[in-house]
Amino acid sequence: MKMKKIFTILLAAIMLFSLAACQGGTTETESSSNTDSAQNITEESTVPETDSLEETSETEPAETSGPEASGQEASGPETEGSRILVAYFSATGNTEGAAQKLAEGLGADLYEIVPEIPYTSEDLNYSDSSSRSSVEMNDPDARPGISGAVENMEQYDVVLLGYPIWWGEAPRIMNTFIESYDFSGKTLAAFCTSASSGFGRSDSALREAADSSTWLDGIRFSSSASAEEILEWANGLGIN
Repeated sequence: MKMKKIFTILLAAIMLFSLAACQGGTTETESSSNTDSAQNITEESTVPETDSLEETSETEPAETSGPEASGQEASGPETEGSRILVAYFSATGNTEGAAQKLAEGLGADLYEIVPEIPYTSEDLNYSDSSSRSSVEMNDPDARPGISGAVENMEQYDVVLLGYPIWWGEAPRIMNTFIESYDFSGKTLAAFCTSASSGFGRSDSALREAADSSTWLDGIRFSSSASAEEILEWANGLGIN
């Protein structure tokens, strides 16, 4: 009986020892598992986000600068220099050629002064004192009519006037043109074409009619003047 009690006590001790060993192993396993989980969470949180243009554009707009960043509407580059108009009268086409080269080289607007009644070859017979051109040039008050008009003349800062030389002067139709608009505060300059006559004082009547404007020195070109020659004069005016 005594031996049986001792055996029972030994068996109970063995069972208690085994139970303690199992609980210790479970605790160690759970601790190891928790440590790995924490390590995995830490490592995943430090992985950088995918560098994707598509993601960036949808989730976070790219940083901008300039008008867009401040909410202002973007605008194109401002145009530098003056707004220039080249206005010309050409009876035979010589002045027209010079005016076209001038306007193209300066990037200016071009306007042809067209008479209401076109000039015929008989009208331009300078040796006939009764021809239309002769009668007009002998009358300082003659003002031939012009067909059409310049739209928004106020938008131009500079007006370059072209014409042929008639008896040392600008044709009277140029007086009609200059008296049809307000050139106050504008800059004007004249150019003419001729076979031999110089520029002289051909723009004197035009200057008097538009005395509230600033006049620059004019020039005479031959019918064969090159674009380079014409632009050399224009660039020397400092209008650009």
